[in-house]
Amino acid sequence: MLKKLSTTNLIQQYSEIINELKERGVIRTKNLIGDLGEYLAIDYYCNTAGLPKLQAAMTNTKKFDAISMDGETYSIKSITGRLTGVFYGLEPPKSKKSNDKLFDYAIIVLLNDNYALNKILELNWEIFLKHKRWHKTMTAWNLPITKSLIEDCNIIYSE
Repeated sequence: MLKKLSTTNLIQQYSEIINELKERGVIRTKNLIGDLGEYLAIDYYCNTAGLPKLQAAMTNTKKFDAISMDGETYSIKSITGRLTGVFYGLEPPKSKKSNDKLFDYAIIVLLNDNYALNKILELNWEIFLKHKRWHKTMTAWNLPITKSLIEDCNIIYSE
């Protein structure tokens, strides 16, 4: 059906889909990949027995994106490649100041090239600290998706 549409009509359909996703609360900001990943992670946690029920944090909340019914906080990063976006709020390398805990868990949502869910990885604060890497350009920390990181994570979902 999509192949029969003109390019202009296809773009219009895309715009209508984006608007519908905004109305449903799936897309909450201008960060489409981040919003899709947050929605998919929260939905998966809420609909899977044995996982905490998560609720999205307010869009202006710093440091975390979701909170469990028990008050545990989750930072969610969505990626299509091998490197997460940055985590702000931690001291730079070689700082003499100690880092305050920003969240209890990080969730990494790996999307495939078509933005479909591929994996959901969960790591606690200590594992995050072990694997974080400094991103000089962004002057913040991120997580490279390595074999070692995946081995240390709890794999919540895998395609």
